[in-house]
Amino acid sequence: MSHFFLYLISVMILVFGVLTVTSHKIFRAAIYLLFALINVAALYFYLQYEFIAAVQIVVYVGGIVVLIIFSLFLTHRVGSDLPAPSYLKMFFTFLAVLFGFGFAYFLLLAHEFSETAIIGSSISMHSIGKAMLNYGEGGFVLPFEVVSILLLAALVGSIAIAMKTKPKA
Repeated sequence: MSHFFLYLISVMILVFGVLTVTSHKIFRAAIYLLFALINVAALYFYLQYEFIAAVQIVVYVGGIVVLIIFSLFLTHRVGSDLPAPSYLKMFFTFLAVLFGFGFAYFLLLAHEFSETAIIGSSISMHSIGKAMLNYGEGGFVLPFEVVSILLLAALVGSIAIAMKTKPKA
């Protein structure tokens, strides 16, 4: 019975992921992405990684998706259909996806997974907090700052695109 929820959550992640990239409405794609990320958080909860699940919800569901939806509302084209991609673009996308699956499959086969009897985390919140604020070896301050600058650049870029005036005909 416990594996049922694992497979259910995994299928929901895949379904919402496919719907995200195949939807012709950009707002619907953002909502499907929201559901995919919520299911990823559910997967973390299922694996008893509560802290990672909470970070997933706060950062990705609450931060990234809200930022994407905010950017979409700035473009004033929320309800319009996205243009259909050309067959050549779909072919190269299919090849890239096939290469990605093959590469991931090769990496999974080549990696030696060690068995562990402990499910969940034995790492304390105190050690996670220290690692998050540490800028030395094993710290995560620099990646967080890089991601924050990337998000700021994305937001400024989306505002610049939204404020771009139409050329006069």
